[in-house]
Amino acid sequence: MKQFWLYLCCVMLLASCGGNLTRSTEINVLCSGHEQRCMASAKLFGEKYGIKVNFVRMSTGEALARLSERKNDPEFDVWWGGPIDSYIIAKEEGLFSAYNSPSYVNLADEKYKDPDNFWVGTYVGPLAFCTNTDWLKANPTVTPPQSWADLLKPDFAGQIMIAHPATSGTAFTFVSTILQLRGEVEGWNYLHQFSDQVAQFTKAGTTPCELAGKGEAAVGIIFAPAILENIHDRKLPLTLTFPEEGTGYEIGGLAVMAGAKHLDAAHLWVDWLITPEVQGEYEIFGYQGVSVKGVTLRYPELLQVKLIDYDFIWSADHKDEFVKKFTQEIATADNLLK
Repeated sequence: MKQFWLYLCCVMLLASCGGNLTRSTEINVLCSGHEQRCMASAKLFGEKYGIKVNFVRMSTGEALARLSERKNDPEFDVWWGGPIDSYIIAKEEGLFSAYNSPSYVNLADEKYKDPDNFWVGTYVGPLAFCTNTDWLKANPTVTPPQSWADLLKPDFAGQIMIAHPATSGTAFTFVSTILQLRGEVEGWNYLHQFSDQVAQFTKAGTTPCELAGKGEAAVGIIFAPAILENIHDRKLPLTLTFPEEGTGYEIGGLAVMAGAKHLDAAHLWVDWLITPEVQGEYEIFGYQGVSVKGVTLRYPELLQVKLIDYDFIWSADHKDEFVKKFTQEIATADNLLK
């Protein structure tokens, strides 16, 4: 009987480790955040746990497509970064493995976690406008946009940069925000007019304000924390404003992949990221609003901006439809700026 119980314990231990008692020495991370943040997280995690982090950086739309293509032979152990609209879709496609991390007790709000534990939020950031201050000096009668309506002014014709929603979660959040604010009929009418103001669509969501800061456009539309990074860290000549009607926002997701080859390391990655110690690391989270309690935010006012009641479920349910309509009727994804 004693031998039986010993055998049973071994079987249960093997099962809990995915049939492998050997601790993983590496982890494969698909990262949809800013590349510098991806690199910082890889460095700090590796130093703390002695685990080699292999990461690939992709925009959210590209990442979801890649994960879907490799569903039966997953390349990655975790996906981190980018708006949760795409994580909701990935959950529905069966791409994730549920994980109830002990670190979830640190979360500041229940909205930061999937009720079935398939994804968790790590940071929060509202959509905003960045405007080149040198351009404003050269055009003294123009003020930075203060509303979504302002973007349609003749002053900004051919002067706006934004990513394409087919490749960028940031841009899709913009599309969904307009449609939720204005309704679908008026919203699509606005998006048609808006597209006439755009100089060119970019591939990555963070690129528009970098280009605006370099003088290649007057205005960029991205999430506010990245604008602050461009202003304070890169010293680009930009100013930050928010739409007075209210703005959409992202919850930056994190999930363990179904079929992860380094499951123990994937779980450890989640446990580690959902802590105040890590979310307080500037190198990783920068100016973001974060999802856990116990962190002193660098810009707490970002969480006090007028936000719309952004419906992530509705947004996810209509993503394919809206991206297809945008691409066919408004702007093609060919020859996107990097």
